[in-house]
Amino acid sequence: MARNLLQYRLGPGVEAFTAGRETPLPYPVTQGHQVHGTRIAIIDRPGLTREDLEGYDAFITDFQGIAIGARTADCTPVLLYDPVRRVIAAVHSGWRGTVRMISRKALTVMEEHFRTNAADVLAVIGPCIGPDSFQVGVEVVEQFREAGFPMQDIWSDKGPGDGSPMSGGHHIDLFKANKWILEGSGLRPGNIQVYAIDTYSDHSFYSARREGVGCGRNINSIKLV
Repeated sequence: MARNLLQYRLGPGVEAFTAGRETPLPYPVTQGHQVHGTRIAIIDRPGLTREDLEGYDAFITDFQGIAIGARTADCTPVLLYDPVRRVIAAVHSGWRGTVRMISRKALTVMEEHFRTNAADVLAVIGPCIGPDSFQVGVEVVEQFREAGFPMQDIWSDKGPGDGSPMSGGHHIDLFKANKWILEGSGLRPGNIQVYAIDTYSDHSFYSARREGVGCGRNINSIKLV
């Protein structure tokens, strides 16, 4: 097994993982050209390329054997599995996608197209930039506040800081924010696995904030088997 391949357990019939720094994929993964938006693609055939999926940030399929994936480098990956209807989703939820609740939109598409019941869905929130590292401006804080997030749970003001990187200032917890979205969308709390690994501080994973936006990407994949 590759050193930086983080495998998730979502029960029989599905495989899911995050491939970190310099980790070869175990098989091809359908990926899109993400733009921090909320467009959602239903993958209905194999062989789709990133060019075919220009401008999409979430991917849903009920095709067995097609791995779908979200590319991240500090953004939050959310993987969803409906074991009853046999449907999966891979969601790229950066802070902008989180504010706009892209995971909730993906669940709505699953419900409308595949009759998914959110209470059946199992979810993984994978590695992303952690709350101690995700320092933001007040304008970002206000976007979360205006969107109705529970600020007492996801936001902290760490004061002036000590001069070290990411110390002080406003911080947002994307793990808690995305878990709140999923629970509010009808998922059972016990069906949500949170892998609170900070991609900024853990060098096993790519981090755009640490390395620059031109760095590699962590691939977060899910496949029906």
